[in-house]
Amino acid sequence: MYESLLNFPGSLFAELDRLQRDMEQAFGVLAPPSSIRAVATGAFPAINVGSTPTSVEVYAFAPGVAPSGLDVQVDRGVLTVSGERAPARAEGEERPAYYANERFAGRFKRTVSLPEDVDPDRVEAHYRDGVLCISIARRQSAQPKRIEIK
Repeated sequence: MYESLLNFPGSLFAELDRLQRDMEQAFGVLAPPSSIRAVATGAFPAINVGSTPTSVEVYAFAPGVAPSGLDVQVDRGVLTVSGERAPARAEGEERPAYYANERFAGRFKRTVSLPEDVDPDRVEAHYRDGVLCISIARRQSAQPKRIEIK
């Protein structure tokens, strides 16, 4: 009975994926997040979150933000990156009347839920070329332990 769905010309899933991309492009920032942990397209700063056996790595893409204007905090299993991005105009220049303004300016705040096994006392943050790299080490007790067989 459902064989026709499995033999759909092209791929039904590829077609649904294409439709989702078209909807995201049409509605832009109003499109819903693509996953349960993501936020809508256009959130600032954009972030990548990854995991290694020894740490959780977070990359926040914040060009045009001075490192002194960033605040990074870890509290109760939540990483918070906040700050402010100044408008892109020269000092003393009057504010133009925009007909397109796609560069975010103003206060921002992003939060990321962290796994239970991270150590909030071992966090390092580095900022270079507009990318904030945050590394949160995992607890030693959460590390895989190799048992020697005798």
